[in-house]
Amino acid sequence: MDFPPWVQRAIQARLEEVTARIEHEPELSRVRGETDEAFEVLFAGKQMEQTPEYAEWESRYIVSEGIENERLHTQGLRDGIQLTVSLLGQSMLAEKGQESDQR
Repeated sequence: MDFPPWVQRAIQARLEEVTARIEHEPELSRVRGETDEAFEVLFAGKQMEQTPEYAEWESRYIVSEGIENERLHTQGLRDGIQLTVSLLGQSMLAEKGQESDQR
């Protein structure tokens, strides 16, 4: 099922809004800061993949990406539920209006 262009634009705008809000969360900012620090230490070594610093950076990077993805997923679920409830509510109101018109 293809959504009309206006729905696609609304969904894209919401995704951009939520992404921007999540990127400014204190917890994610802290984790990203730690990730950046670990990445800087990473380049001090010559064989990066074999250093504990690389493992530290990789772990922090995975955690920061996980937090961001979790927040995006959770907000997407909330938005989907709100959209569904709204559409169902409008549908029910329209059905009640049609029943009233037929009487």
